[in-house]
Amino acid sequence: MIYKSNGPARRILTSPAVHPCEAIAPSTLLNSLINLAGNISDYRAKFFASNKRSVGESIRQIGVLRILLEELRNECPNLPDSWVLGLSELHLVFQKLQYLVEDCTREGARLWILMKSERVANQFRVLTREISTVLDVLPLHTTKFSVDIKENVELLMRQSRKARFEVEPDDKAAINCVISVLNLFKNGIVPDRSDLSRVLDYLGIRGWGTCNKEVKFLDSEIALERMDKEKREVGFLSSLMGFMCYCRCVLFDVIDGAQPECSIRRSSSDVMLLSCLNPDDFRCPISLEFMIDPVTVSTGHTYDRSSILKWFRAGNTTCPKTGQKLPNSELVPNMALRKLIQQYCSANGMPIAESGRRNRDLGRAVLLSSESLAAEKSMKMVASFLAGRLETASWEKEENRNRAAYEVRVLSKTSIFNRSCLAEAGTIPSLLKLVSSSRCSSSHENAMAALLNLSKHLKSRAIIFENGGLELVVDVLSKGVNQQVRQHAAGVLFYLASIEAYRQLIGEIPEAIPGLMELIKDGTDRGKKNALVAIFGLLMHPENHSRVLAAGAVPVLVNLLESHTDMEDLVADSLAILATLAEKPDGTTVIMRSQGALHLMMEVLDSSAISRAGKEYCLSVLLALCINAGADVVALLVKSSSLMESLYSLLSEGTSRASKKASALIRVLHNFSERSPILARERFVHVR
Repeated sequence: MIYKSNGPARRILTSPAVHPCEAIAPSTLLNSLINLAGNISDYRAKFFASNKRSVGESIRQIGVLRILLEELRNECPNLPDSWVLGLSELHLVFQKLQYLVEDCTREGARLWILMKSERVANQFRVLTREISTVLDVLPLHTTKFSVDIKENVELLMRQSRKARFEVEPDDKAAINCVISVLNLFKNGIVPDRSDLSRVLDYLGIRGWGTCNKEVKFLDSEIALERMDKEKREVGFLSSLMGFMCYCRCVLFDVIDGAQPECSIRRSSSDVMLLSCLNPDDFRCPISLEFMIDPVTVSTGHTYDRSSILKWFRAGNTTCPKTGQKLPNSELVPNMALRKLIQQYCSANGMPIAESGRRNRDLGRAVLLSSESLAAEKSMKMVASFLAGRLETASWEKEENRNRAAYEVRVLSKTSIFNRSCLAEAGTIPSLLKLVSSSRCSSSHENAMAALLNLSKHLKSRAIIFENGGLELVVDVLSKGVNQQVRQHAAGVLFYLASIEAYRQLIGEIPEAIPGLMELIKDGTDRGKKNALVAIFGLLMHPENHSRVLAAGAVPVLVNLLESHTDMEDLVADSLAILATLAEKPDGTTVIMRSQGALHLMMEVLDSSAISRAGKEYCLSVLLALCINAGADVVALLVKSSSLMESLYSLLSEGTSRASKKASALIRVLHNFSERSPILARERFVHVR
């Protein structure tokens, strides 16, 4: 029964308090109350950026009440059962108070709590009145208390009724300053740095890292708020986030407490958890794609929100997996699964996560421009500021360029709207210049990571090309200062390869495809992933087919399949490239000459560790080999004892596309067996 707090999690100004058990003993309840009071009193030493008087008065009252409760425990160790109701209500109030105080000390939420000061003061006022009411109804007459205890209880009740909880003058001044700055943003006016500094100093935000925590918190609140149908706070949260982003860029010359994404270390427990997950569980049963916004229906099955909504709009009222009729169309967000999917994608460098964010980013761009003019204008000011710093900063001071590049890197990762603003402000030519002229590995990495994020925006790709970025990116791919820079370059090539004209030009650069193949052989897992998807994009241009084969792609991919069977996305991407290469006779010839390639394909098809997408690509390879190489391949496949079983399994359990391909391959094998009865008998005897 003893209440334990693990610190603030997703709770902000909400009170998930619960009533104690009705059968609880009064003594147990009293001990738990004393512990709760002690927990709240310990917050006296914490830093409160705002609402200091309200918090201080509440903690003081709880401290007095704690002394009274301890005296009560000492003098009346055996309280009658009639006290349970009153102490239970007091326990509930104490829980709410602790949650409220925790929120007021939460790191990263200082600006949000300041702007909610009126709500905070009101909650303190309500909870204090509730304490007074509980004390008033406690059955004091049923026990023999000392006169001191009774007098102290009465005094505390009077103080609780008279206590005033309202927004403090200093908080009001800070709030008005924030609102004034937001109004300047709306009108396209650059605010005075002193006003920004005044707010951040008041909140105790004195470094880039602390300011960045505020930005991250507001971003997470915006994401959660968008799940609410009413979305009442999205615009205001976006405005505050714009305020903090602007402060972070303009006020701080030193980046403290920041780590590039690639260098963040995961705890051993996180790594172990992710390694035990089956990525197929992250796929929507309807679309078979990784879920972006997983939601659960009343049968307990989870689908991607967009897929299940399409199912409902088509007039279906049943659960797609079970066929059971749904009593309602209520969708419950599966936040735990969503977080696991994001962690898995991040850990494995999967662009699926990036494409998965596309719809949300589009939504965010619309919201920023339509619901928060302050956020929109502030972002444009930030982009202009960073472009100016990259262009005019003293080129002798490496840290100035590096800091600006890192800020572009961080902002361009957030949303399509940010990428658009940064590209239009002219940051891309300066980033390319930084890559070509800097000797600092950190500057190289930040600039290339920023270019990678910006290249996700369609207009940015043309700007990169027009400023000579194509040759520069390929040069970085081949001669980059470290693996991270090279993998960023491969990612840029992937996005550039989405444009037909650029696919041809990239393929014509002699170092491009060999550079990608080297990264597949020697790069990090994320680097391999970026290089694989870039190769796949380049293969959409017919002339690159022979270039990929000439670069030795087939043996490299076969080796990758053999050594990375535990990495579902790398296996699937490798098979996708092999399937594309096998479509042409010369690709089939190279694959057939690669030692063990055909046998490996059959092993992949039979493996339970390979995803459905990987098996579908594997089927494509085998079908293409059968079509282009004919009887030589089919004769080898017919001799496999397990192949037919795998094909029939995919026929019934695979996707519609996999099922069609499995059916086609089965027909090819059956037709061959019928024409070759001796081989058929041999296969039959072998199976037995």
